[in-house]
Amino acid sequence: MERLLDGVEVEWKSLGEVIQSLKTGLNPRKNFKLNTTDAKGYYVTVREIHNGNIVFHEKTDRVNNQALELINNRSTLEVGDILFSGTGTVGRTAVIESPPKNWNIKEGVYVIKPIQEIIVSKYLSHLLNSENIVQTYIRKIVGSPVVSLPMKELKKLQLPIPPLSVQKEIVRILDTFTELTAELTAELTARKKQYSYYRDELLSFESTKDTKSTKKVEWKTLGEVGEFRRGTAITKKETIPGEIPVVANGPFSTYSHINYNREGETIVIARSGAYAGYVSFWDQPIFLTDAFSIHPDYTILRPKFVYYFLQNKQQHIHAMKKGAGVPHVRVKEFELFAIPIPPLEEQQRIVSILDKFDTLTASISEGLPREIALRKKQYEYYRDMLLTFPGAPGTTTGTT
Repeated sequence: MERLLDGVEVEWKSLGEVIQSLKTGLNPRKNFKLNTTDAKGYYVTVREIHNGNIVFHEKTDRVNNQALELINNRSTLEVGDILFSGTGTVGRTAVIESPPKNWNIKEGVYVIKPIQEIIVSKYLSHLLNSENIVQTYIRKIVGSPVVSLPMKELKKLQLPIPPLSVQKEIVRILDTFTELTAELTAELTARKKQYSYYRDELLSFESTKDTKSTKKVEWKTLGEVGEFRRGTAITKKETIPGEIPVVANGPFSTYSHINYNREGETIVIARSGAYAGYVSFWDQPIFLTDAFSIHPDYTILRPKFVYYFLQNKQQHIHAMKKGAGVPHVRVKEFELFAIPIPPLEEQQRIVSILDKFDTLTASISEGLPREIALRKKQYEYYRDMLLTFPGAPGTTTGTT
């Protein structure tokens, strides 16, 4: 890679010198309305600019065709343009790679139109994310509480401009890293979806409520088949440090004690706070405090099966929270929670399968994010190395 830059002549130019224009989108105000009944286009804000891509999601606002046309009269989006978030979270970028037929941008998103005979779009995008350039423009950000980078300051940025052939090779190298990161991220997402799918399939007993079903499974409430026990109030000051986890209102134990009040397989429901309703499973002695535990009738239910079933209903359980200040869940609502009771051998089969999936998912969830983080660091290292050139004439911008 070092040879790529050997003897390369680099000109330094301001951003304003290497672009055709710097424009913005349009905010609704009196111009148009968001999310009307006929709105099918997407309204892109900084939220939709993610890891160099434009990503639409459920919370993306919608606009109709008239609004899209109105916004585009100002933004004039086209393939090769670079989006740059100029307000809020300043500095997110994305290159437009396909015709923007069904979306446009808000006023706080800038449109950079490079002069392609001087600078390659992706090269400029990588450059705007490089450490030297970010540290240069970050000092020019103004405003509070909503911050922004004035367009005039963005245009003043001094940029290294090597020959186009060098720019393209730099882009090729850096894209290799970003593509690998994207592949790893996609694999992680796919594995999680796969686990969720099989878990849902294994724990789906809704059709068995039908009396005509050939796979009829009895349903009972947790209050009928289980005992609920509240935790014991204790503060951190009252504990004597030991090896017993103190389990309260969250997924993790934050301190320990020498005594325990639960042992064996224990299903725990966080009672209050931000994690109210969170379902966890412990197969060791614990000291339970601001939470309650569920102890199913072992002659008809396996605790781990009940845990997996409740975990699969976690979203519904979170919706059971009450209270605006400090949210909480109540035991009596869980006592009315319906649960299927298949034969014990079927419960054990389901638990065994989900245990294996859980172990595999945990391994993937640790390994892949670590690999993704490593690839991102490699990308940042090579990006900053490849995009560091001798300083701009008369400035300290871009110096090593």
